[in-house]
Amino acid sequence: MSVLVVGLSHRSAPVEVLERAAVGSVEVAKLLDEMLRGEHVSEVMMLSTCNRIEVYAVVDAFHGGLADVSNVLSRHSGMPLTELTEHVYVHYAGSAVQHLFAVSAGLDSMVVGEAQILGQLRAAYATADDAGTVGRALHELAQQALRVGKRVHASTGIDTAGASVVSEALADAAAVLGGDLAGRRAVLVGAGAMGALAAAHLRRAGAAEVVVLNRSADRAQRLAATTAGHGTPARAGSLDALAAELADADLLVACTGAIGTVVHRDVVAGAVTPGRPLAVCDLGLPRDVDAGVSALPGVTVIDLIALQRRLSAGERGASVAAAQELVAAEAQAYLAAQRSAEVTPTVTALRRRASEVIDAELLRLDARLPDIDDRVREEFTRSVRRVVDKLLHTPTVQVKRLASGPDGTSYAEALRELFELDPQTPAAVAVPRGGDVLAALEARTEEDR
Repeated sequence: MSVLVVGLSHRSAPVEVLERAAVGSVEVAKLLDEMLRGEHVSEVMMLSTCNRIEVYAVVDAFHGGLADVSNVLSRHSGMPLTELTEHVYVHYAGSAVQHLFAVSAGLDSMVVGEAQILGQLRAAYATADDAGTVGRALHELAQQALRVGKRVHASTGIDTAGASVVSEALADAAAVLGGDLAGRRAVLVGAGAMGALAAAHLRRAGAAEVVVLNRSADRAQRLAATTAGHGTPARAGSLDALAAELADADLLVACTGAIGTVVHRDVVAGAVTPGRPLAVCDLGLPRDVDAGVSALPGVTVIDLIALQRRLSAGERGASVAAAQELVAAEAQAYLAAQRSAEVTPTVTALRRRASEVIDAELLRLDARLPDIDDRVREEFTRSVRRVVDKLLHTPTVQVKRLASGPDGTSYAEALRELFELDPQTPAAVAVPRGGDVLAALEARTEEDR
């Protein structure tokens, strides 16, 4: 059983494709169940954020697992498998582990080093756990990924600036509004995790007032109360109040996670005050703001496309290099530990086989020499067991040591073959399904290895 990653992100797909493949929070459990019903998938979880959709699955064969996962993603997005393949990336086994560790460290984020991904990864694991699609393998991998992410952020300084997609979008909005958000009135559409982060940034920036609008009134009121509790005037309201609240606003931040447009062009057009600039941050995936809003006079839209274009040229400093080295070392250590653990059943089976042989020979001895003295028999038994233990000591110690290397599984397999510990020979590679499409994905995976 190996880990397979199938995903799309800001690095592999344009926002338009990510929008089509986006998975709402209420849809995750359903898709996980569909994937788990695949012939080759035994565990699965999904990480869905504003700029990535990734599936982590434990599979018994690469081709079969890839087909099971890809077919579900294709059906959900409405994209033919051939079209989806153009934007999907695949990692397998050791490459999958290192990728997840890099994601948890913020190395694969649009804003390199952002720490928000740790909370998103923790939530993804919790959702899969609640859905009953996580087993021992993904549990151990996810928990180690979270530990690695925390260690990278704590020891490398990669997130010293505290940057995130939200902070970068608000920085661009500040530039549009004259370089500062202090004293500005902001309307926040969405009261989830990203909305809470935006409210915190606006509070630290000295916003004059934050109005929180959300479908759920309770969540909007909680976020407004928290913001007001930290000293920034804040109110809560329903989405129906958007037009009225925009009339006096300088900034609109939309981050609902809804499937479909939330902020419509006619609403913004009717609320814009001539001569008063309005900065609009659309951080939803799919987009929350109607595309036509960007054409309105005096309105500047900062969306994921604009952020992706600007941040793709970011510098990769010494802290990022240190984080990359740490992630690589952690991945190697994790894989070595997994390989060592995998050989333990083989060593146990070998010692059990030796014990069975000794017991069988002692029974034969009793049958041939029924009158042997008990003390002689006991001493003979101890001597035989000591001899066998000494003969097995070096091979078992060596196979555990060798198993931690990159070719570790081959040593365990050799031991099973030599002592006939595993009579059934599993298929090395499953029959590929899906023709040239999956073959193309496999070829891209080989390039990543």
